[in-house]
Amino acid sequence: MRIGIFSDTYFPQVSGVSTSIKTLKESLEGMGHQVYIFTTTDPKAEAAEENIVRLPSIAFMSFKDRRIAISGNYKALRIARQLKLDVIHTQTEFSLGFIGKHVAKQMGIPHIHTYHTMYEDYLHYIAGGKLLRPRHVAALSRYFCNQADGVVAPSKRVEDQLRGYEVYSKIGIIPTGVDLSKFKPVVDGHNIRHELNLRADQPIILSLSRLSEEKNIMAVIQAMPEVLQSRPDARLVIVGGGPQRDELEKAVSELAITEAVVFTGEKKSHEVPNYYTQADVFVSASESESQGLTYIEALACKTAIVAKENDYTKTLVGPNGELGTLVVKDGELAQALLKELNSIESQSIEAIRGQVLEEISGETFARNIVSFYHDCDQTVHPVYYDQRMKVF
Repeated sequence: MRIGIFSDTYFPQVSGVSTSIKTLKESLEGMGHQVYIFTTTDPKAEAAEENIVRLPSIAFMSFKDRRIAISGNYKALRIARQLKLDVIHTQTEFSLGFIGKHVAKQMGIPHIHTYHTMYEDYLHYIAGGKLLRPRHVAALSRYFCNQADGVVAPSKRVEDQLRGYEVYSKIGIIPTGVDLSKFKPVVDGHNIRHELNLRADQPIILSLSRLSEEKNIMAVIQAMPEVLQSRPDARLVIVGGGPQRDELEKAVSELAITEAVVFTGEKKSHEVPNYYTQADVFVSASESESQGLTYIEALACKTAIVAKENDYTKTLVGPNGELGTLVVKDGELAQALLKELNSIESQSIEAIRGQVLEEISGETFARNIVSFYHDCDQTVHPVYYDQRMKVF
C-alpha cells in the first residue's frame, strides 16, 4: 500500500505523537508498504528528507514549539496524486488534518484518523482556559471524526470520550506501538549514575515527560518527603523541559528536598533508554494521557512503573501487578513507590513482561493498523446525515 500520513507534529518536534508516527512509519515500511509523511515546515528540520513533504507553517499560539500549516492544500493534493496514494491517515484535527481530509475526498480514497490528544486537559494553555470550553472540543472532535471513514483510538478511554462527543464513525481501539529494539536494558557505556553522582545501589525514581501542569509532576514531588523517611538515599530524577520547571523547582526548595531531586532538562531520544535502564522505578501521576508511551518504554527496559489507574494502565502491569503498581489518588504515590523500591523481581515476571510487550510492539501496531485500513475501506460509513451535521 501507498500510505500518506498527515500530521502537524513530526520530528524534529519531540512528542508522543511524533514518536507514534515514526514507529508506525518504520513498522509499515518493514512490512513492505510505502509511507509518506505530510507535515509542517520546521526551522530545525533537515534541508532534504526522504518521503517527507513539508507545508508552510507558523508557530502555534501558546505552544511555541508546535506548528500549524498556513497553506498547502494544492501542493499536498498534487503530490498525493503523483504518489498514487491508497489511503490517507491523519494524526491531527487541525491544519494538516483538514488538508489530509481534503486530499482523501478529492482522490476518492479512504480517510483514517487517529485521535491522540485529550484536549480538555490542555484548554488552560489557550487564553487561560477562558476562550475554549469542553463543548468546543466536543464540537470540533465530532465534526472532524464523523467525516472520517474510521477512527483509531489508542485506548478504551479515548473511545469512550469520542462516543461521549457523539462520534458515530467506526472506531478501532489500537494501542500505539513502540519500537522495542530502541529500548533494550543496555547502558551502552553511558553511566547515568556516574553522571548524576549517584552510587550504583542508590534508588532512582524516574519521571520523564514535558514539565507542564497536566503531567501532575507536582504530586510526585510532594510524595518524596514520605518516601525519604523510609528510603533517605532515594533520588527523584526528573527528565524533561517545559513551562512548569520554575514552579517545580520552587516546590522542591520549599519542601527542603533539594538534594533528593535532580532536574536534568531535556534529553535526546537516544539517551532516554539509559535513564529507564538505570532507574529502579518509573513514575507518572498524569491523568491526561490517552495512551502513555513512556510506560511501555519503561517496561521494555525492565523498569517497574507506578501510574494512575485506568483501563489502559491496567493492561500494562500484569494480571496481579507484577510489573508495577497503580494508584487512584495522589496521596497513594509514596507508598506505591516504596513498594516498588522494596520489591524483588522473580523470573516468572519476564514471561509476563514479554507477553505485554508483544501486544504493544511496533510490528503488532502496524499489522493492526493495516487491518483497520482494509476494514474501513470495505464498510459503509455509519453516519446519518443529521448526525454528521450535528456540530454545535
